[in-house]
Amino acid sequence: MSTTSDAAVDSMTQYGVDPKNGLQIGMYTLGDHLPDPTTGERVSAKQRIREFVDYAKAAEQAGLAVFSIGESHQQFFASQAHAVILGAIAEATSRIRISSSSTILSTSDPVRVFENFATLDLLSDGRAEIVAGRASRVGLFELLGYDLRDYEELFEEKFGLLRRIASESSVTWNGQYRKPLRNAEVLPRPTDGGLPIWRAVGGTPSSALRAGLDGVPMVMAHLGGTTSSFRPTIEAYREAARRGGYDPASLPIATAGFFQVAETSQQALRDYYPHINEGMKRTNGNGMPKQLFAQSVDPHSIVNVGSPQQVIEKILHQYEEFGHQRYIAQMDFGGVPYERVMAQLDILGSEIIPAVTKYTAQPVGGAK
Repeated sequence: MSTTSDAAVDSMTQYGVDPKNGLQIGMYTLGDHLPDPTTGERVSAKQRIREFVDYAKAAEQAGLAVFSIGESHQQFFASQAHAVILGAIAEATSRIRISSSSTILSTSDPVRVFENFATLDLLSDGRAEIVAGRASRVGLFELLGYDLRDYEELFEEKFGLLRRIASESSVTWNGQYRKPLRNAEVLPRPTDGGLPIWRAVGGTPSSALRAGLDGVPMVMAHLGGTTSSFRPTIEAYREAARRGGYDPASLPIATAGFFQVAETSQQALRDYYPHINEGMKRTNGNGMPKQLFAQSVDPHSIVNVGSPQQVIEKILHQYEEFGHQRYIAQMDFGGVPYERVMAQLDILGSEIIPAVTKYTAQPVGGAK
């Protein structure tokens, strides 16, 4: 087993990651508010938001490392004010890290984002993180008054500004899409002065390359495909980090994707497919072909669906391929019943995390 240098460990610790403890496993929710396709029933927005808080509490009790919630501004979502929901989670929990997944920075003011998450960090005693993203559902551009034609430029400018605000006590800055800042002191400052900022990366390698060149950790979201097909993106990210003058071993990588366990893989597929198909159809416009989703039980699929042992083996295979530090499971998408999500968290904590930790905890010291 390889070792991780003390310097790399210190760097990763700034982002809430400690490789000595093995691969972190967490939960994320997009914040969707969809009917259960098997019953047609949909809970109220109030109940759905309370479910998010309950999931975070249960995730902490199960031993998960992180809980994150996304931001979306369209029909069939209840997480428009995701930072507010994370504030309630901060008060309801005491150990689990809390994060966005992701904060849509393109249509937000970096000053307000930093203020919100620094406040969240203080409320949670230093457990807050930001995952900044560009939006895969783009209806919010018109809703919030932005031009979709500026999609890439808006994000890059604002992401750079957010990082400046996080690292400098006084910021003087000028850009194209926001009024200038002149010796601006953005308050409050987070616990111990640090606020981890990750970059969300979707299907194209260009965003991963930019994350590497900037020396920021990345979160890669996966909807499907083979594990090996994503390795080139991770290798490109690490090579870009080297070109940017950063040590790739000091930059954590997280992956995020669908998760469902049952007694057998066939049962997991039967239980989960109606939710994935209907959820994709309602939020992205197109469902997921059944034959395509059936491939999720393949040992080399990036989608972690199957029996507990099958999922353990998949997660370990992904770890061997990627050498990443965090996996975040999406298990509530598409109107999955509350009780089933709670059962998934229990299995994750009691069976899967101990097995994964046993094989991924690393010795530390010396050069990698």
